[in-house]
Amino acid sequence: MSAVLDDMDSRPGSTTSLLRTVIGLYLRDAGGWMSTKDMVTLMEALGTSGTVTRTALGRLRKKDVVVQENRDGVPGFTLTEGAATMLARGDRRIYNPRSMSVSDPWCLVSFSIPETEREKRHQLRRRLHWIGCGTVAAGLWICPDSLRVEVEEILADLDLRSMATIFVAATPLVGGSLQDAASKWWDLEAVAELHRDFIRQHTNSNSNGELPRHAGQAMEPSPEAFATYVQCIDRWRIIPYLDPGLPSALLPADWPGAEGTALFGRLVAAYAEPSAEFVRNTLRETAGAAIS
Repeated sequence: MSAVLDDMDSRPGSTTSLLRTVIGLYLRDAGGWMSTKDMVTLMEALGTSGTVTRTALGRLRKKDVVVQENRDGVPGFTLTEGAATMLARGDRRIYNPRSMSVSDPWCLVSFSIPETEREKRHQLRRRLHWIGCGTVAAGLWICPDSLRVEVEEILADLDLRSMATIFVAATPLVGGSLQDAASKWWDLEAVAELHRDFIRQHTNSNSNGELPRHAGQAMEPSPEAFATYVQCIDRWRIIPYLDPGLPSALLPADWPGAEGTALFGRLVAAYAEPSAEFVRNTLRETAGAAIS
């Protein structure tokens, strides 16, 4: 099974994760190909040396995220087909966080997988967890029904569809409060801490939750704008996968999800275009140098 199918391989903030984020944000907009030199230049704006970037590119090649392709004698990289699908899915998650209402249906996934297929069973549990499913019991998982398509894709990819049954259900009837049940099915404190960490990392410690410097002003394309935006996306991208988007009635009173989502939206509005223009300028400069 290709490792590209798991978008959570790399720890946010690591060189490989940041490079994957740069590729996800800008390689498609660059026409589907980017030279190695351009990737190195962009990663240098993130404080990463060329040697370390090339090592990370090697890792992403092994993970089937990119494939090396020379154009006009210039070494560079394109996305694999699987990576393009992964990034399109990531775009939907990153920029459109889920939010379930109380009346929305649920999806229950029941499976019984023999010991001879224990590796597939492990992969199934891992991947259900990484798309935001909760664990009711070892062979019974739950998620908002909006995730059913992704559940079906995972089962088909692992060739386990015949060993699983999917139920679409109304509100589960539990022996107690549904809020207490949800806190057992999901590790909500871990998800809340991801939100809090994102908020801490992307606000000024002495400014009552304000954005980093220059946000909200007319910003010029710059390495600083690029670095801020890439680091924002890199740290945020894991949250919309693990956060199931449960109704507020099922969440703790101090749930930080709305604050984190609102902050992310303000960061995108402030930094996305200046960062993109910095990348376009960088690629134009490289192209101009090659022509001259």
